Amino acid sequence: MPGIPSERCKMKRIFDFTASLLLIIILIPLFLIISLAIVIDSGTPVFFKQYRVGMGNKLFYIYKFRTMKTDTRNAATSELCESGSCITRCGRFLRKTSLDELPQLYNVLKGDMSFVGPRPLIPEEKEIRVLRKEYNVYSVRPGITGLAQINGRDKLTLEEKALFDKEYVDKQSLWLDIKILFKTVFVVLKRENISEGGEAGNSRNP
Repeated sequence: MPGIPSERCKMKRIFDFTASLLLIIILIPLFLIISLAIVIDSGTPVFFKQYRVGMGNKLFYIYKFRTMKTDTRNAATSELCESGSCITRCGRFLRKTSLDELPQLYNVLKGDMSFVGPRPLIPEEKEIRVLRKEYNVYSVRPGITGLAQINGRDKLTLEEKALFDKEYVDKQSLWLDIKILFKTVFVVLKRENISEGGEAGNSRNP
């Protein structure tokens, strides 16, 4: 029935808004601790923002805790071969624990992102953007976590990532989102498939 998908999207948006707001309030002390650690370790800015490709193939700013030096060049993860030397001491810990992703709760609150969906790309990742457009991936909001993140993450090829994104779009459901969220917790705790790249550019870049 045509009304079911739109109703499911509405319920998902209500959940995203409510859960992200509650988590932001609860995690304020952790946000302050991380912010202080970043300032002590490498100064300001505390947050990193960068254009990403969202629903409808439109650009939006994504937010993270800064984990790289401010003069890091703007590039995709796979192209940042020098990323090991660009990551700060505090940033290395934030990446391994995925705590650098916490500011994306603000993106979820705003409606740029969802808790679950395909990870948003930077505009320069043209090859996989073409695949995503072909697979209708831009019909859904990008997510903090998704199928690709629990099935290989940084170790996947571009084609494999795009196929997982397509699978999510084709099979999306509340139950699938719940499974992805629970598996994400285990992946993060085990620190699986995390590369030293990941944050491209710096907060002063568009």
